[in-house]
Amino acid sequence: MRNRVMTPTGRVGAVLAAVCAVLAGAAVPAAARPAEISTVLRACTPGDYPPYSIRDDEGGYRGVDVDLARGFATLLGRPIEFVPVTWATLRTDFAERNCDLAAGGISDLPSRRAFADFSITYGTDGKAPITHRANGAAYATIAEINRPGVRVIANRGGTNEEFARKNFPDAQLTLWPDNLTIFGEIEQGRAEVFVTDSVEGRYRVREHPDLQVLHPEAPFDSFGKVWLVRKDDPVLATALDAYLATQLATGAVDRLFDQWIGPGASAP
Repeated sequence: MRNRVMTPTGRVGAVLAAVCAVLAGAAVPAAARPAEISTVLRACTPGDYPPYSIRDDEGGYRGVDVDLARGFATLLGRPIEFVPVTWATLRTDFAERNCDLAAGGISDLPSRRAFADFSITYGTDGKAPITHRANGAAYATIAEINRPGVRVIANRGGTNEEFARKNFPDAQLTLWPDNLTIFGEIEQGRAEVFVTDSVEGRYRVREHPDLQVLHPEAPFDSFGKVWLVRKDDPVLATALDAYLATQLATGAVDRLFDQWIGPGASAP
């Protein structure tokens, strides 16, 4: 099984069986349905985590989750609007920016269940180190990274910071304000290593050929990737589960990832 995608279990059969009824609005009594089903679908995303979601210079969005979100909106017959949020303020942003859902490489964390419902797991990932090619395999293990004098860098507010604080207490940790320019710090020799999702690492080294991601096929840990859904819209939540389950069952999710990080990856 590839570490980037894990077929969800348990709920998939029931979800697939109900997909047509849910998307037609028949699974929930009319009185319980949202009053304005044709309103804009607000998809919140940090937009800094390829191949899941990345914001381009023109302010548009692209990525695996972006394509999936557009397909979901089309299926619902609703226009979609991508709303910028940050990892550090995801909890408050989700409420204050009226997010219907949030996507973009979001990990399944108990703290996030406090303010949103979760979709089914549509993929798995794990943390792997990124370092300069000149360093070889010097930072392949947690023990090799967690040493005085090793300069570790992590973007603020997400699971990368959490992982770094937990596993590298003896290293020199720098928190970086974003997940876009952080790779330049390693290229310029101002940091030795950045530990991030292995899927992101595989894409980033395409952009930064002087960098390498170590053992992406065997990351330090493993966790599910999910979408967040507002708690007061059970119809939307069930429809999203049905849609994601269908995309997994038909291989559409795998094909999207192959465009970004497969052997013949062509996504910019």
